Amino acid sequence: MKDKIRKKLKEKNAILLAHNYQPPDVQDVADMCGDSLELSIRASKTDADIIIFCGVHFMAETASIVSPDKTVLLPKMDAGCPMADMITPEALLQKKQEIPNVPVVTYVNSPASVKALSDICCTSANAVKVVNSLTDQSVLMTPDKNLALYTSEHTEKHVYYWEGYCPIHNNLTSEMLLSTKDKYPKAIVMAHPECQPEVLAKADIVLSTSGMLKHVAQSKEKEFIVATESGLIYPLQKENPDKTFYPASDILICSDMKKITLNDIVNTIESLSPEVRVPPDIQERARNAVERMIEIF
Repeated sequence: MKDKIRKKLKEKNAILLAHNYQPPDVQDVADMCGDSLELSIRASKTDADIIIFCGVHFMAETASIVSPDKTVLLPKMDAGCPMADMITPEALLQKKQEIPNVPVVTYVNSPASVKALSDICCTSANAVKVVNSLTDQSVLMTPDKNLALYTSEHTEKHVYYWEGYCPIHNNLTSEMLLSTKDKYPKAIVMAHPECQPEVLAKADIVLSTSGMLKHVAQSKEKEFIVATESGLIYPLQKENPDKTFYPASDILICSDMKKITLNDIVNTIESLSPEVRVPPDIQERARNAVERMIEIF
């Protein structure tokens, strides 16, 4: 099946992207694995005509925003993101009226229509730097309240936040993490900033998924507790076979990130569908917010 996929990708001049949370067999057949924005940017710099994004809907939208000249396909159109669904452009417009003249910093884990109403985007890795780069003394961060609360602890600015969250990360409690720490007392705890503040307070280091991969590669430590979606453990173990990784809890599984199969990928390459295309007016405004972030860093 993997050989068939690689052959068909070459025939169609297509590139296959897989997010770090995707199933192992999907990651193994992909051209690139990584964070969503990182993948979109890397793919935009290739000469591929087609991007097949193994992730969730907002990620394919971002790829379309960054590469408007390429066809972007999502093997499972119902692979969504509950956090991205917690904000709409209509609700954001209302919020902007309630707190006027406050710049909107939107996490890339959001719909394109929301990015289009934002001043600048951010990732989990650069959220603090993005907020600190602005001259305004207050910002509104959407849609993840946990990322906003984490950012607020590392800036002197006032951070208004949206009441959204990732259910997978948000459901991890400090009690669950402490129970795992008791089992593996020598392990270093790495937590994603989408986790609740009380969980981050118990972590040894707070990092994005790409940040975790880089940190482990450079660390002399041999054991790690991973407080993010369990799919990240596969690339961590693959790149660091001499080290041991433990999930912070067995609840850290995103069903949306596990929907895409190798058979789905084959069907998508053969049919060149389903396609994700962002309307031109939304695409241009959303790209401005993304590019403003990229220009800063």
